[in-house]
Amino acid sequence: MIDAITGGTPDLFFRYRYERVDDAAPGLKHAYASTLRSAIGYQTGTFRGFSIYGQFEDVHTIGEDRYNDGGTNDVKDRAVVVDPEGNEINQAFLRFSGIPKTVLTYGRQEITQRSAPLHRFVGNVLFRQNFQSFDAFRAVNLALPKTTIDYAYVWNVNRIFGEHHPSPDVSDFPTRSHLLNVQYGGLTFAKLEGYAYLLDFESENARRFSTSTLGLRIQGDFVPAPKLKLTYAADAANQQDFAGNAMDINVNYFAVELGLNCAIGGVVEGLGVKLNIEQLGGKGGVQAFQTPLGTNHAFQGFADRFLVTPGDGIRDIFATLNIKTFDVQTSTSYHVFNAAHDGYRYGTEWNVLAERAFKNGFLVGLKYADYRADRNATNVTRNSASQQAYDLNKFWAYVQYQF
Repeated sequence: MIDAITGGTPDLFFRYRYERVDDAAPGLKHAYASTLRSAIGYQTGTFRGFSIYGQFEDVHTIGEDRYNDGGTNDVKDRAVVVDPEGNEINQAFLRFSGIPKTVLTYGRQEITQRSAPLHRFVGNVLFRQNFQSFDAFRAVNLALPKTTIDYAYVWNVNRIFGEHHPSPDVSDFPTRSHLLNVQYGGLTFAKLEGYAYLLDFESENARRFSTSTLGLRIQGDFVPAPKLKLTYAADAANQQDFAGNAMDINVNYFAVELGLNCAIGGVVEGLGVKLNIEQLGGKGGVQAFQTPLGTNHAFQGFADRFLVTPGDGIRDIFATLNIKTFDVQTSTSYHVFNAAHDGYRYGTEWNVLAERAFKNGFLVGLKYADYRADRNATNVTRNSASQQAYDLNKFWAYVQYQF
């Protein structure tokens, strides 16, 4: 047992980020956030199938607080950047792998059930400096051929607002939720996935997110010629009110993707083009398809105008161009946002990303988002309070190191 404890593996993560936000919503000055995330973890060795992992994280402001961090730093006249200062235990769990083809995990842990960046329904929100984790019991089973069964029971969600937020209902979501994801990879042309997310939130401000979501996804690729790959995906789900939710909710979700990737070589090492449509249904008011546990920054544009789906839902039609050259991965995308209900325009958005990863664990990146709101009468009337009717642009520069 002593050998298992002393013979473990440490890990480190550091990320400095500068974020600038220009929000045209009334009364908001520019935000300038200069923050450092530091995290240290330790994974023990295995003793009779058991192992332990712990991770401590700290988020620290470098310089002045010239941004609203979501409610902790008491800055109200500047745009929001949800990277509050603070420190906490991000992960602390006991893991048992003594059952064949099964791993059981109990305690505070990060949970994702899809490869990044597809954390639409369950994610650890790695983009923010304070990651999201779950107090949960999780079981992953590989006993069936080519099949992964991933189930988690969650009793608390440790959100990105941090443990020091003055409102416990914001920093944490006490819950009695079930997360089930089943993936089958035995087909040559596709991976099949079924999922069921039964969310039961206890706090008053989160109860409207108590829903049952049932869905299916198919994705795959094929190679019609050397150095050429076509990819596709389709996803559909239905969401209804669940547990203590007093609202009558019955809305749908769908997403379709077509992609083309080319391995060129030379100066341009790789080229990819994708066309996507994603729709989260809405019926007006507050009845809209929501994903409160997902990494929502990865969807509907980097500007984050749609982290919570508007009451009229959203249809996001976008195209993405990915280019890798001189070991720098770049991505440029253009979004057109329309309401799923009544069909009016929310706005458009450009996103640009450039990153370079180094073999020694360093990564540097630049990122930009420019959301241009459509000032049509319906959008202004219905969405000024939730700010989809106002322009927003953001810029990020960051460097991170991990091992």
